[in-house]
Amino acid sequence: MATWNDTDAPIAYLITFRTYGTWLHGDARGAIDKKHNNFGGPRADSNIILEQQNAMALKSEPFVMNASSRQAVEAAIREVCEFRAWKLYAAHVGVNHVHAVTSAHASSDKVLLDLKAYSTRRLRNEGFWTFDHSPWVDKGSKRKLWNEDHIYYACEYVINGQGGDLPIFD
Repeated sequence: MATWNDTDAPIAYLITFRTYGTWLHGDARGAIDKKHNNFGGPRADSNIILEQQNAMALKSEPFVMNASSRQAVEAAIREVCEFRAWKLYAAHVGVNHVHAVTSAHASSDKVLLDLKAYSTRRLRNEGFWTFDHSPWVDKGSKRKLWNEDHIYYACEYVINGQGGDLPIFD
């Protein structure tokens, strides 16, 4: 087992973000909100009325990526990591979400924003996204990885574990 690093900075991040409109508050899968935001904790209860209200407020149809748009997003992730000199350990672009494990001399907020910005630009340039609003939800998950074991388990999840629960890193 790897030891904890002796700095106050994580050595990598597991970044996750979802596509626009594919998991609304009220959804039967539950949601994260201010009261339900602890890792491994309960999610907000489903609420069909809330889900319907959120669906009616969408600016476009939910964005479900096809194989070509998924390839464009993966290329954008590789591009930003190369441009910023960030190490990309693993990436997975699903039909409604993206995972990336990367180390960066930047904040997790910067990494998340850059991954989304490069991906949005690529999707627009290739004609997969034509709307003025973002193809992504407003926020995303920015898990801090503190040692090599965390990186290993995050990569294992991103590459092979898309059906199971996320491993615990904190």
